[in-house]
Amino acid sequence: MEPKRITKIDGPVIVATGKEDFAMHDMVYIGNQKLLGEVIKLDGESATIQCYEDTSGMKLGEKVISTNAPLSLSLGPGIIGSVYDGIQRPLNLIENLSGPFIKKGVQVSNLDENKKWHFVPSLALGDMVEYNFILGTVKETESVTNKILYPNKVSGKILEIASEGDYSINDVIAKVELPNKEVINLTMVQKWPVRIPRPYKQRLRANTLLQTGQRVIDAIFPISKGGTATIPGGFGTGKTMLQHQLAKWCDANIIVYIGCGERGNEMTQVLEDFPKLTDPRTGRPLMERTILIANTSNMPVAARETSIYTGITIAEYYRDMGYQVAIMADSTSRWAEALREISGRLEEMPAEEGFPSYLPSRLSEFYGRAGRTLNNNGTEGSVTIIGAVSPQGSDFSEPVTQNTRRFVHVFWGLDRDLAYSRHYPAINWMISYSEYLSNLEEWYEKNTEEDFLDYRNKIVKLLNEENELQEIAKVVGQDVLSDSKKLILEICKCIREGFLQQNANSDIDTFVPLLKQYKMMKLVVDIYEVSNDLINMGIPMSRIKEIGFFENYPRIKEEVTNIESGKIDEMEDEYIKKLNDIEDEYKEVL
Repeated sequence: MEPKRITKIDGPVIVATGKEDFAMHDMVYIGNQKLLGEVIKLDGESATIQCYEDTSGMKLGEKVISTNAPLSLSLGPGIIGSVYDGIQRPLNLIENLSGPFIKKGVQVSNLDENKKWHFVPSLALGDMVEYNFILGTVKETESVTNKILYPNKVSGKILEIASEGDYSINDVIAKVELPNKEVINLTMVQKWPVRIPRPYKQRLRANTLLQTGQRVIDAIFPISKGGTATIPGGFGTGKTMLQHQLAKWCDANIIVYIGCGERGNEMTQVLEDFPKLTDPRTGRPLMERTILIANTSNMPVAARETSIYTGITIAEYYRDMGYQVAIMADSTSRWAEALREISGRLEEMPAEEGFPSYLPSRLSEFYGRAGRTLNNNGTEGSVTIIGAVSPQGSDFSEPVTQNTRRFVHVFWGLDRDLAYSRHYPAINWMISYSEYLSNLEEWYEKNTEEDFLDYRNKIVKLLNEENELQEIAKVVGQDVLSDSKKLILEICKCIREGFLQQNANSDIDTFVPLLKQYKMMKLVVDIYEVSNDLINMGIPMSRIKEIGFFENYPRIKEEVTNIESGKIDEMEDEYIKKLNDIEDEYKEVL
């Protein structure tokens, strides 16, 4: 059969024509240099292909060869701690082969085929296995145990299984007989197409908090394990910094960080910083439970589009082992821009701002792969997706931000004014929200104080009242406000500076446990309520300010280190006593 040959080259978009049959999403080798590509459109004998590498120098008439398989990842031991490009090529191996720049057509193994792993079997001869049953375990890093999963969707019976020992990823570790008497050989590695979600037994309710140690998130706008969130913000508002904090401190077992289309110097900083970070839970390097996918803005645009799917597929693989996985995608705006560029080269009808009309469905496909699941092997896992969005000029009305809001349940909107005033995290509490609060009510009741959410709701109410008062004060001035209104402004200043603002560079304040968050909320709300009662009795605001609470509250986050010591409770008792003394004085005067 006549092979397909290149008939058109338009940047990363290649058109090949010939009688050879191709299928949608087949991975192909393009031209004499065998550049990797993927079939994205079929029209008769013509196939349109997006190339994952630089096509400069390619000529018309060169052959295009299909692998007759979709773009798939190699999933097995050795993924943790790796740095990949958008199509799972390990960048450290490419550097050893071709130097600091990726040469065209370079082909390397996705996983180390020579390294020996210590395999411990979990099943015995004669056991029946179904999809994702655990065949055995391998210590991938000191922090993560890789569970070797049965990859076939057809159940079978184990005829042979390797004894405990050291094996490479391509060694046969089990033989399974299928119902049709066919015997298949299993290794530690399996292939999975990136665009197809991995199946699970049952989807579970997202009702478990993903603890981050960031007060404005855990207490005000929480996200659940298996949830979805977006962090929109303009340049310099702290998206990357916030994702670094979440990657380091959230209580997920595994972190997948996707640098999708970000500037090379920002990704370099990530690649330099992450290997130096220490996991606060184990005391070991954070890279022992982290996978980095680097696809910067100067790398091929088509690979940028695929990097998102590469990250989510790796996350689902570890979810199937029963791990809690968190994905940090920075940023989905660059991914959407890759879609726009390829769509433009395909001469498709553009939608708003030139983005393709299928942008919402692609975002839905991506965020829809998050979730908390019950797996076939009886474990529970989750994939939490936190995607940054980079709207030009902090314009949250642009298409990527607006369409992302449709498919996520948490919106952490970053504010430029807050960021420039050194308020970190720069999450604007007036535009941000979390739709997981109702799901998490029972979790908060069981794992924190019963009135945790009550205090949270009171703080949100005060902040809303302050916002209205600030508008009035701009017109008439703050001096003409009543003392009760002035109290709201003072207490909300405490909340903003002492509770919502957090110092990521402080050893004490970078991570705050829920108990300290609760006590800090309780202190500020209780003082407000007692002070408000005194003002309603006629005591002036100036007298209440004399107790010193408004100046001292922001210092609590740095001064109180041992929450169990009860120091915050003692401080509250002390301030309440001072307020009661003021009340007694007032009664004596009357």
